[in-house]
Amino acid sequence: MKTPKQIQPLVDDGLVDEVLSRLMSGKEADVYVVRCGDGTVRCAKVYKDAVKRSFKKAVQYQEGRKVRNSRRARAMEKGSKFGRKQQEETWQNAEVDALYLLAGAGVRVPKPYDCLNGVLLMELIVDDDGDVAPRLNDITMSKELALEDHASVIESIKLMLCAGLIHGDLSEFNVLVDTNGPVIIDLPQAVYAAANNNAQAMLERDVANMRRYYGQFAPEILNSRYGQELWSLFENGELQPDTELTGRFKENTEAADVDGVLLEIKSILEEEESRKQREREADELD
Repeated sequence: MKTPKQIQPLVDDGLVDEVLSRLMSGKEADVYVVRCGDGTVRCAKVYKDAVKRSFKKAVQYQEGRKVRNSRRARAMEKGSKFGRKQQEETWQNAEVDALYLLAGAGVRVPKPYDCLNGVLLMELIVDDDGDVAPRLNDITMSKELALEDHASVIESIKLMLCAGLIHGDLSEFNVLVDTNGPVIIDLPQAVYAAANNNAQAMLERDVANMRRYYGQFAPEILNSRYGQELWSLFENGELQPDTELTGRFKENTEAADVDGVLLEIKSILEEEESRKQREREADELD
């Protein structure tokens, strides 16, 4: 097929030899199957411009992302032409950074190779026959496989959170299934768990989407509370890569002891006032 203009620079640089087909068109990017110089078949993700991108509430996902260059940060805040360009690069680079980070953390994600001019070159996930692996929403499964794959996805979500990230838009539409199970894709909106005010809600929504989907095949999954359990462990600093999850969570229903807290504050203030009074008396004696 004809080489899209966005992929042409990769062809010119020898990173891509041929564009074989268009794999899909999504809300923030188009994905193509390409052949590289060594004969390997990979995929090239071409990000859409902000004006063409339909990803909702992008600002919520960008909260907490750090921009090292202060000039770029100021431009992004002002919304200048330069700032909008930098915002786009930050959005695109977020996925590359997330893929490298998560692959190193043991999460099953496509291996990234390069990102040039808004095109991400990465591993093509395939099935046993070498064909493009199906999305989760395109397959059915037995109860046993649903339980196994759901556990695998929860493990990936846990490892992501241990690495400090939350997918933020996880559903059956951005999970591929190859011979070894689920592979998580589409990460430009990944959020930093400790720096985003929406992190808990996004994590619990990701988990709920997986619970709902796999619960179609294994109803017992519908009773699990992994989202709340994961966030509680993370918030308390107790979540580790080898933490064994139970899927159970008991909310603290005890009413806050407001009167007790107020009395403690009053006691501290009185003690501080007494200390200052002693200091004043000591100064007068001097």
